[in-house]
Amino acid sequence: MENRKTSAYYENRAVQFGVVSTEWLAQAQSATVPRSPSSPSPSPPLPPAHNDADKPFSVIEEFDTWRKHPDLAEAVAAIRALAAVIRSSKATTMMQLEIQLKSASDSLKCWDTTSISLTAACDLFMRYVTRTSALEYEDFNSAKSRLLERADKFGEISFKAREIIAMLSQDFIFDGCTILVHGFSRVVLQILKLAAQNNKLFRVLCTEGRPDRTGLRFSNELAKLDVPVKLVIDSAVAYTMDEVDMVFVGADGVVESGGIINMMGTYQIAMVAKSMNKPVYVAAESYKFCENGLW
Repeated sequence: MENRKTSAYYENRAVQFGVVSTEWLAQAQSATVPRSPSSPSPSPPLPPAHNDADKPFSVIEEFDTWRKHPDLAEAVAAIRALAAVIRSSKATTMMQLEIQLKSASDSLKCWDTTSISLTAACDLFMRYVTRTSALEYEDFNSAKSRLLERADKFGEISFKAREIIAMLSQDFIFDGCTILVHGFSRVVLQILKLAAQNNKLFRVLCTEGRPDRTGLRFSNELAKLDVPVKLVIDSAVAYTMDEVDMVFVGADGVVESGGIINMMGTYQIAMVAKSMNKPVYVAAESYKFCENGLW
């Protein structure tokens, strides 16, 4: 059996903090370029079919349909549902359409008042889609088409965010490193999945993540990818930090001050990592950026 390289964080410290390079930026650029047919990127799910034309449109039902897609984040499902509001609207003026959008956005935010990413995504959608001066100089049908175009574009950007983050994160992971992961983050999972596909040699320590045992679910996903993974109890973070090279976590929200809102225990992990001079990387999509007043 081939011996894996031992962890060498201090020897590679300069490399880890000098990742912004022309190659790094080229990866970001290539993430926005369509791939060749031999390696297609994942396609966004198709809009749900509405069989009953006489049934009144419900943004909650639309959101719930999108939310059932396994690879779609809750916030992206909300963005898709709000785009469907524009598509199905029977409004005849921009004022009526904006009122409908605002009402739909408020309904989604009330659906789960504890979800910071859901609230942030709805607010960001309203700002991105409706705040354009071009709408003031067009007739209603053209303006509605412009709104729908911007809504679909925003949904597409949000859907691809996870893949782009994963590509930009690859230079942070080096052969022989040990990564500590806390909580179940789809973005972090995508980062590690891509690293495994790139044949990088690394191992992962997953905190158990009680009470819902998110770490157990995360470790099972990594095991399917043949990534060496070890499950550790939450109280053993400080004990295991000495063998860790870096920490990866996701985020439910990113506030204006730069702080993150995430699963309980993230703060103490960051404190321990800082005390032992280990980097902590937060992988979060831009639609999770929220105002401080949202939480």
